[in-house]
Amino acid sequence: MPTDVSVITTYRCQMRCKMCNIWKNPTKKSEEIQAKDLEILPQLKFANVTGGEPFIRQDLEDIVEVLYTKAPRIVISTSGWWVDRVIKLAERFPNIGIRVSIEGLEGTNNFLRGRDDGFERGMRTLKTLHEMGVKDIGFGQTLSNWNSNDLIPLYELALSMNFEFATAAFHNSYYFHKEDNQISNKEELCENIGKLVNRLLKENHPKSWFRAFFNLGLIKYIQGGKRMLPCEAGSVNFFTDPWGEVYPCNGLEPRYWQESMGNIHNAKNFEEIWFSEQAQKVREKVRTCPKNCWMVGTAAPVMKKYIAHVAPWVLKAKLKSLFGKEVDCSCFPTFDVGQDPRQGDLRIEE
Repeated sequence: MPTDVSVITTYRCQMRCKMCNIWKNPTKKSEEIQAKDLEILPQLKFANVTGGEPFIRQDLEDIVEVLYTKAPRIVISTSGWWVDRVIKLAERFPNIGIRVSIEGLEGTNNFLRGRDDGFERGMRTLKTLHEMGVKDIGFGQTLSNWNSNDLIPLYELALSMNFEFATAAFHNSYYFHKEDNQISNKEELCENIGKLVNRLLKENHPKSWFRAFFNLGLIKYIQGGKRMLPCEAGSVNFFTDPWGEVYPCNGLEPRYWQESMGNIHNAKNFEEIWFSEQAQKVREKVRTCPKNCWMVGTAAPVMKKYIAHVAPWVLKAKLKSLFGKEVDCSCFPTFDVGQDPRQGDLRIEE
């Protein structure tokens, strides 16, 4: 059975992001999954609540209440726009995790997210949560053609405030409703991520060292290389979209392939979906998926599974850092763990 779920609660969103067209393709409120629909989910270790903008939903507290019967840890991904709603929910659920999307310093963030006061609202949300004593908070930056020069300043801001800091690179997928995201300044972007890799290795916390490995994978993705570890989406994690469709990940593109494992509205229990022939068919497609995505939702599970492969790189890199040497971020480890060689070859089948 799976351990992680990402619940896409809505495709409604008040932001106007340049790298994401979710806001141009909103769901109808009447069609979106309800809290009671999520009662079918199995017992899990972790649940991410995302959108669109989850806090645009007036019943988000009901959704979180149900999810807390399924998973001990819940993290909500948000723009931080609805400050009062975030604070109200955190007052009821003080152990909730909140990750605010911040795409750069104020000017960059507001340009990319299409709202003049987006940065101010996002930071106000985080600062208020911090003052309340909420521990599981932080922000994440999606790297694109316009914001990599803000990467280190944002990282330093997070470090100074003791916030979690996560990174991603923009992707094309059914989820983002984008097919034209293309990185044009690879050299600059990779150079800035490389700086982050070496800064993370200087930290004292092992979690940061493994984040350095993850960010090295981002560099390889941006350069068009295959993943350092295989994608096993749909094996320990899954996504549920606003209509109840269960997908292995949110990186699928119709031009390559896109298939659901099943729909929670049509099943008596989750096992009926998870162990179905259709779910197994989807997992086989994942094994030969032509895409080479590198997102935390599908990278983290295999980093944990193949820790015996990852840990030696991490320890060697940390030792280098201790001796004042930097990791060469143009040199990537690739681990053969029995993956299908067709995975990540970017073929488009007729």
